Amino acid sequence: MRHIPPPVNRSRAKAMRKDSTPAENMLWQVIRDRKLEGFKFRRQVPLGRYILDFVCFEAKIIVEVDGSQHAENAADTVRDDHFKVEGFRILRFWNDEVENSLDSVCASILMQLRNRGE
Repeated sequence: MRHIPPPVNRSRAKAMRKDSTPAENMLWQVIRDRKLEGFKFRRQVPLGRYILDFVCFEAKIIVEVDGSQHAENAADTVRDDHFKVEGFRILRFWNDEVENSLDSVCASILMQLRNRGE
């Protein structure tokens, strides 16, 4: 059965797509339209009570690009645990990591995409 998110999450996700951070925009330009070895990513996806920065459902990988407000955030741990139980792998990168080392971030994502069965 297809998941239908609550309307409030759908509108929040839409607003977040329009108001992405510079780091999110940088990463999106590299992974959108199957540019990363053919893997399809979606951005600002409402799933359950959460909104995911980027997700590849085929590989069950969630990519989060975080600012300092996420440092040692207990809510993020709960969220990550929720999605791990669902079989997702969560990759978290800091904004400055994306902005200053985009190639390295993409290499890390690719490594996880290629090793999805392990």
